[in-house]
Amino acid sequence: MTRITSVDVVDVRFPTSLTADGSDAMNKDGDYSAAYVVLHTDDPELRGHGFTFTIGRGNDLCVAAAEQRARPLVGRDVDELAADLGGVYRDLQSDSQLRWLGPDKGVVHLALAAVMNAAWDLAARRAGKPLWRFLSDLSPTELVDAADLRYLSDVLTRDEAIELLAARQEGRAERIAELEQSGYPCYTTSAGWLGYSDDKLRRLCEEAVAAGYRHVKLKVGADLADDIRRCGIAREVIGPEGHLMIDANQVWDVPEAIEWVGHLASFDPLWIEEPTSPDDVLGHAAIRKAVAPVGVASGEHGMNRVLFKQMFQAEALDYCQLDAARLGSVNEVLAVYLMAAKFGVPVCPHAGGVGLCELVQHLSVFDYVAVSASLDNRVTEYVDHLHEHFVDACVVRAGAYVLPTAPGYSAELRASSLAEFEFPGGRYWSGGQRAAVVA
Repeated sequence: MTRITSVDVVDVRFPTSLTADGSDAMNKDGDYSAAYVVLHTDDPELRGHGFTFTIGRGNDLCVAAAEQRARPLVGRDVDELAADLGGVYRDLQSDSQLRWLGPDKGVVHLALAAVMNAAWDLAARRAGKPLWRFLSDLSPTELVDAADLRYLSDVLTRDEAIELLAARQEGRAERIAELEQSGYPCYTTSAGWLGYSDDKLRRLCEEAVAAGYRHVKLKVGADLADDIRRCGIAREVIGPEGHLMIDANQVWDVPEAIEWVGHLASFDPLWIEEPTSPDDVLGHAAIRKAVAPVGVASGEHGMNRVLFKQMFQAEALDYCQLDAARLGSVNEVLAVYLMAAKFGVPVCPHAGGVGLCELVQHLSVFDYVAVSASLDNRVTEYVDHLHEHFVDACVVRAGAYVLPTAPGYSAELRASSLAEFEFPGGRYWSGGQRAAVVA
């Protein structure tokens, strides 16, 4: 019998603000960070790794919340945990005193994601499978048992979810074989951070096209003249056949979003991402109606499955961009994937943060294999930053994620990276290089 013996939660921060990596109209100077959870067991070869993503100050709050979220797991039998990850999720989520601080949103929900991401990693490692295959090998009933369907029965019942998954079982082996050959399509945001110069933007767009990317995303929303110039550069480089996406990171009010996108529509963007407040369901719907045929994409700050339910009900999204570290881990992600499949909305996960590419590659592959069975209008984000810090880093070739093969959720950070970038005691932060940073 193998049991969880202890939990470590580490504040890890990387100084991405120095090079403007990750800069956008709302977040100009973020240091990509993770509240990193490790579930230790009495088997020294078996651990679970997970995290949630932040951009610097406040990461310590997520760490403190994750420590509280994880305490009930100490002493749990790993076999029992792996056999009922839905039950584990519901046990942790039902802590009424922590739930009061949300519910299902904010720091306590980010912490739940970090802890449950580690639990799913532990279960997949125990099974000797990458997470996407661990999920794909579960029966429709087992998947629905794991999913958080609470508050969703007006749009998706348990029986409907099981029926949907059962209908996708045929052809799974062929879809896996296809991805083994071609990979899962992705787009790059690495060329388009708002703090980059025009020369750097042009060079990175040229490199992206040469590397096989057909989708490139730019940050917009700070200055219209700058956006027009930068979109012109990107469109010139990627050509009329390439797909250009634009991302405002919530900076606009609804009328402003409609007007601004109107000025950029001549560059034929595939979508405008996060055009307004992430909670404004009706605002998204109004923008979508006004800017068509430019699509509307959102969801990286979607706080829970109920918000996504309302987005689908209001026909507010052309593309659903769920986040693996903001929703309540795989349990809540499953619910959003199932609703998206029912409403016919493609899921293109957000991955613009440390480690998110490592996680969402598994989710996208699972979606194609077991839920949507389609690659139409589906492309997953990729940013070429910080992958060197992960033991099982994602691999992208010719604009596509290579199918992960290592057991787990690809979430384990290297020991050397933790020693260097743990905050505030790691070598980088304690050495005085960032003395101006305030915890």
